[in-house]
Amino acid sequence: MSALAAQVSAVIPCKDEADRIAATVRAVAALPQVGRVVVVDDGSTDDTSRVAREAGADVVRHERNRGKAAALETGARRVRELERADAAAPWRSALLFVDGDLQETAANLGVLTTAVLDGTADMTIATLPAQITAGGGRGLVVNLARRGIRHLTGFTAVQPLSGMRCVGPRAFDAATPLARGWGVETALTVDVLRAGLTVLEVPCELQHRVSGSDWRGQLHRAGQYRDVWLALVARGWRPWHRD
Repeated sequence: MSALAAQVSAVIPCKDEADRIAATVRAVAALPQVGRVVVVDDGSTDDTSRVAREAGADVVRHERNRGKAAALETGARRVRELERADAAAPWRSALLFVDGDLQETAANLGVLTTAVLDGTADMTIATLPAQITAGGGRGLVVNLARRGIRHLTGFTAVQPLSGMRCVGPRAFDAATPLARGWGVETALTVDVLRAGLTVLEVPCELQHRVSGSDWRGQLHRAGQYRDVWLALVARGWRPWHRD
């Protein structure tokens, strides 16, 4: 492992991504900054674990679905275990959080690592272009997260729910324990900024599977709204009050 590659470890939380995870793992593993790739299979009912392992990832499996935040924490713990066992690697690499459905576009994630590795930022957040397939949401969750982050920190996020982030050790410590479920991204931004650390949004050419407008998509967005709401309230914002 090169000195550069030892500086970043990728954590990919996913569920039922057997059709996409291999391409995502291979694209991330090819990044020169990334020294290891950990996939956390969060209770999949398909062959996600096997496919990810065959693609070269270190795989940890939750027997039941525990949510995104729990998967990220499991992945971070596994990274630290691997680092402690590897005398050639620094014990505290930056963590690159990657959604499992990015496939080949995950090769563009390297831009997130630059500012963290050179000390310009403690956490970077990917802002995505318009997606090839349009989602079925109306922006309610995004607006809630953006308003809450701005109220609590003064920072106006372009894409507050973006899950693709490079998080330095100090930033991860500041946000631990992570907020539950789908509130994790919103809480990460708030907690890192409140710790006096620097957050930078970085344009990144990524494409992923978006939630549709059917009942499954509506349930997903309802769960997101609930978790973002809870994360913001736990940090002192009262969303029922106007900014």
